[in-house]
Amino acid sequence: MWTLKAWQGRVSPARSDERLRHYAGWCDAVEGNTTFYATPTRETVATWANQTDPSFRFVLKLPKVVTHDRRLVDAATPLDAFLRAIEPLGPRVHALWIQLPGSFGPEETGTLGSFIRNLPTHYRYAVEVRHPGFFTDARATNRLEQALAGAEWIPFDTTAFFRKPPTSAAEREAWTKKPRMPLRTQALTDQPIVRYLGRDETAATVEGWQRWVEVAAGWLREGREPTFFIHTPDNADAPALARMFHQQVRSRVPGLEALPEPVPLEEPLTLF
Repeated sequence: MWTLKAWQGRVSPARSDERLRHYAGWCDAVEGNTTFYATPTRETVATWANQTDPSFRFVLKLPKVVTHDRRLVDAATPLDAFLRAIEPLGPRVHALWIQLPGSFGPEETGTLGSFIRNLPTHYRYAVEVRHPGFFTDARATNRLEQALAGAEWIPFDTTAFFRKPPTSAAEREAWTKKPRMPLRTQALTDQPIVRYLGRDETAATVEGWQRWVEVAAGWLREGREPTFFIHTPDNADAPALARMFHQQVRSRVPGLEALPEPVPLEEPLTLF
């Protein structure tokens, strides 16, 4: 995510080996979405560690071959390769993100439970389900919460995005790809993770996250340590929006630590 082209020159420099360091000056956590498509080399992961403080939070998505192709069954070999690859991050691995396909339904809850029970215990885990049955059937909800057994349930809040028809190319594309997820605001652990999708219009994005400002403030007062990821269809302003969200929460919980100050971008070279 930190290599988004729209951020170059605003959030991060053109040099690819410096982009994560600059992103980490804007936000103190990142979604590791690229690990879904391919397991990185240990050397690549070591560069991520070198660009971030030990307190920086990576929420890394398990590879697609584990979650979607093999649906958590007979996946030990690709899973072990992934776990070996991310070792250089050390304490920066905040949670491993198990995003399941929309076709993974309540009847497969036992498979998920068995998979989680066999995972290494030195990592935290967070599960994102996309089948509506987990949200609309109380028995399925309860069985899933029991199967998670210490793992977190990641809500992906798309309600603000789907509130009105798309008005831009990016919104139209997201309209066909993003899931229409039921709203869930419960936390199962002391470190909940939330994914929120707003609109390309800043005002609509901010309006849509107001419920989460109050939820986050409440969790902090309870002693929890939530992590929020703010998205828009084009994500061009996502880092600035994330800082705005953090500030709104901080206005309600003054003891919340401030985000880091962005690293200044070097002035571009000129001929004159």
